[in-house]
Amino acid sequence: MQGKKTYQEKLFTRFLLSERVPEENFYRRLKSVLDLEDLYKLTKPYYGSSGQKSIDPVVFFKLCLVGYLENIISDRKLIEH
Repeated sequence: MQGKKTYQEKLFTRFLLSERVPEENFYRRLKSVLDLEDLYKLTKPYYGSSGQKSIDPVVFFKLCLVGYLENIISDRKLIEH
């Protein structure tokens, strides 16, 4: 079953990650020009209709993209990055 992650800032914390990332950050600028909503439609045929939800296809694509752009081949180092 295809999963979909919805990101929501924590309401009762003082730390907001979105405030800590500079406006000129490469990935922030990339996010503003890259539309990945079509990935849900394109990957839907590859997911079953029962069982546990999978990782969100957009999140998976972003992880692969960051790994490629940063030349990270280890999953552990990618998550650490």
